[in-house]
Amino acid sequence: MSIRRLPENLVNRIAAGEVVERPASALKELVENAIDSGARNIAVRLVSGGIDLIEVTDDGCGMSSADMALALERHATSKLPDEDIEMVSTLGFRGEALPSIASVSRMTLESRPSTSSGGSAEGWKRIVDHGLLAREGPASVPPGTRVRVENLFGNVPARRKFLRSPRAEYAAALDTMKRLAMARPDIGFTVEHDGRRTLAVQVGMSRPERVAALTNGELIDNSVGLDFEREGIKLGGIASLPTYNRGVADHQFLFVNGRPVKDRLLIGAVRGAYAEMLARDRHAVVALFLDLPPTEVDVNVHPAKTEVRFREPALIRGMIVSGLRHALDQSGFRSVQRPSADALAAWQQEPIRTAQGDIFAAPYTAYQGNYAARSPFPSLAEHRGDFTVQNEDLAPLMGRAAEAAEPVPESRRYPLGVARGQVANTYIVAEAEDGLVIVDQHAAHERLVLERMRAAMAAAGGSVPSQALLLPQVVELDEPACDRLETRAKELSAFGLELERFGPAAMLVRATPSMLGQGDAKGLVEDLADDLAAYDVALSLKERIDHVASTMACHGSVRAGRVLSVPEMNALLREMEVTPHSGQCNHGRPTWVKLALGDVEKLFGRK
Repeated sequence: MSIRRLPENLVNRIAAGEVVERPASALKELVENAIDSGARNIAVRLVSGGIDLIEVTDDGCGMSSADMALALERHATSKLPDEDIEMVSTLGFRGEALPSIASVSRMTLESRPSTSSGGSAEGWKRIVDHGLLAREGPASVPPGTRVRVENLFGNVPARRKFLRSPRAEYAAALDTMKRLAMARPDIGFTVEHDGRRTLAVQVGMSRPERVAALTNGELIDNSVGLDFEREGIKLGGIASLPTYNRGVADHQFLFVNGRPVKDRLLIGAVRGAYAEMLARDRHAVVALFLDLPPTEVDVNVHPAKTEVRFREPALIRGMIVSGLRHALDQSGFRSVQRPSADALAAWQQEPIRTAQGDIFAAPYTAYQGNYAARSPFPSLAEHRGDFTVQNEDLAPLMGRAAEAAEPVPESRRYPLGVARGQVANTYIVAEAEDGLVIVDQHAAHERLVLERMRAAMAAAGGSVPSQALLLPQVVELDEPACDRLETRAKELSAFGLELERFGPAAMLVRATPSMLGQGDAKGLVEDLADDLAAYDVALSLKERIDHVASTMACHGSVRAGRVLSVPEMNALLREMEVTPHSGQCNHGRPTWVKLALGDVEKLFGRK
């Protein structure tokens, strides 16, 4: 086959495959053009998630009729004053977006130059139907530009059938708008979807106010600011405290010279900065703004301009890690301080095992074998000898710290020993025959609740008993999160959680799993929404039982900071001894560690 030149319409359709992946991609290109035009207000209107209509209106500099014709040609741009592509200071510069989008949709371009730019008072309209000019002429429009994109991929059925549902496409478009709006607090943005306004931020907001308005208003009171500079590179933004986190990393926003990017280097740097402060399955909420000379970063890496390449990646990563850690250290949140390596070296961590049969000796062996077949709320009194606890339901544990009313049992009778006290209302200190045991009460009880939930589902044929709330609780979320929860409401009810839609951006909680007690329904629903966003919604929720059950167990367990009585502490230890996998919590961390008596003697110079 001889080499031939591709026709112009096919070239544009191939380019559209690189630039326009879905409605959110087209929206990103159009809004970036509006930002580069100097607009102060940008209004977006979507229908069916952008599949049927994308409309972007701005009050920027506008275009003349000649500029409009040239803008619809490939590789025509006003954003590169010369051929020095390394000095790019605008968002869009390739000159491919408009002709690529117009080749796979019906595009209506209306514009009128602003009087400040010296243009005429006449507006102009140009309509391109899937790459072919359909009509053009004068138009009565205010100064600025309005772009309408209808029937995206209408003439490319192979591409259109790969689009997801309107809800999913709208969620992607809304995320794109949040990132663009976050980068420019000096511009006002509004988004309207199917006739209803879903996002509105005003001009002149401060950067923390804009970030909080687009994520969660609570972020301002649970975050620290960043203002760091090194070798001509500036790092600013806002970062959440370790205690304010989410189940997925969808609230980590990264900007390079005002450009929203998704860069693995930056994401890894954020994870490194929060290392040892967050569980492996928890993620901080951050919005980082990196400003550096254009010669130090290459933005011409990807057609969609979502990736960048740094000249000195090690410098950038180190700056982000040190900047975040410095800000967190200055916040006064001392509980996240990393312990001394010398202190930890003296402790021997108990190995995590998949079964407890080889750790816990009789008389618990017989009980372990029948654990799955027994009730999820077993009576432990018959296995404790002379140690009895009246309240067997440990979720949640009740009562206040109290002195033991009965003689303390001998530690040698129990593998995890007997409780001697509580440190910082978080850690149970127990004395075993061969050493000192420290138990993380939240992590340990979280595993116990998870195993109870699994046993309850097995005993009840795949469902968990629920407890109706006296007053249903309203949980406010963003619309995509509510959509995800509403889609899976029937499957969530199998776990004992009954939800209903309560308006466009809220869910109504009517019942929670009974074994969780009076837990935090709001936090539970928010984390479940994050779980559904993190994992493929096309799969059955039952295939993700461990993730959902773990999330529920976490919210139903004893929290760090809860004061426990001595009987309650001993009850927790006894149930750990007969519960499978109790050596590790649901997140993979150990639930207890042991310091042997020999090591204690070494600490005091006795050996």
